[in-house]
Amino acid sequence: MTEISLRQLNRTLLVRQMLAERVSMPAGDLIRHLIAVQGQEPNWPYVGLWTRLTDFRHEDLAALLHDRSVVRSTMIRRTVHLADAADYRWLYPTVRPVIEAALQAPYFQEAIDGIDRIEFGTAGRELLTGRTLTRIELAQMLADRFPSPHPGRLAQALGVMLPMVHHPEAGVWGAWRNRRVSVSLAEEWMGTPLAESPQPETMILRYLAAFGPATVADIQAWSGTTRLAEVLARLRPQLRVYRDESGRDLFDLPDAPLADPDLPAPVRLLPAFDNALLGHRDRTRVISDEDRARITKIASGGVPMYLVDGFVHGRWSINGATIQITPWHPLSATAEADIRTEAERLLTLMKPGEDSKVLINQP
Repeated sequence: MTEISLRQLNRTLLVRQMLAERVSMPAGDLIRHLIAVQGQEPNWPYVGLWTRLTDFRHEDLAALLHDRSVVRSTMIRRTVHLADAADYRWLYPTVRPVIEAALQAPYFQEAIDGIDRIEFGTAGRELLTGRTLTRIELAQMLADRFPSPHPGRLAQALGVMLPMVHHPEAGVWGAWRNRRVSVSLAEEWMGTPLAESPQPETMILRYLAAFGPATVADIQAWSGTTRLAEVLARLRPQLRVYRDESGRDLFDLPDAPLADPDLPAPVRLLPAFDNALLGHRDRTRVISDEDRARITKIASGGVPMYLVDGFVHGRWSINGATIQITPWHPLSATAEADIRTEAERLLTLMKPGEDSKVLINQP
């Protein structure tokens, strides 16, 4: 069985994540390739697409949200993502058990304790049928029917029980300034029903195309689902299996190429929660355990980071029209110049037309 080095895993991830070289493709095609793009904060998907595409503009993603070909909703890992509407049809039912399990958390139990779940879900569906409501409006309407010590959580609980999508305005550039998210029933918004049953095989094959080779644990960590070992066992005859340097089985598509471990890797600025950073349980193919420990003390992965030679080298932040680079390791003169150039390019997306600057701290 072929063993794959850590460096080859790194370069293969960069290629499959479109980070080894910017590509010329429609933003919708890239979202489909990545399956789901983390969108908890509205601006980050724009940065993630910009760092992968040659000619990305804000309106490219906004148009996809408004024409309903891309939807914003709770999906993998119970967090808000963007996905192609056709993919959402099978992805949501596949991860739905994980989403619904959140109702067992005290946060929701305190709000819905004593409320009949079936009656609550039916009423919520009736309230949303044929219209879009802000979550504040929805919570008020639900509280009128179902008194609760935490009425503000009722709309959130309903969002765990029913597949809903956010109105496009929640996902446009700068929407973080307005937290009044409006929601609709997913099937009504898309004009098509969800798949009747989970499709873990589809999820795994699509994942491997964008993140492979990977272990069972990697796929489960990315998706938030469990018990995928038996699904991989069924798929194994049609997959290629490698070993990593620790001897673990790595599954991959049979025709998916591995990258040259010596492939040059450009500097890339990644948004918080980027796919490449959260796509595996063992993330050493892109970030060392030491550096991962640094960010878990800050925000459990929710920190914008940058890559040098394919691996996380530090973090960055933006304040006004200034991007600040915080290296965790020494920077060569060439790497520093490349980071500055990339950050200046990013400012044209984040703060167009404003006086801006890039500050690089000393490690």
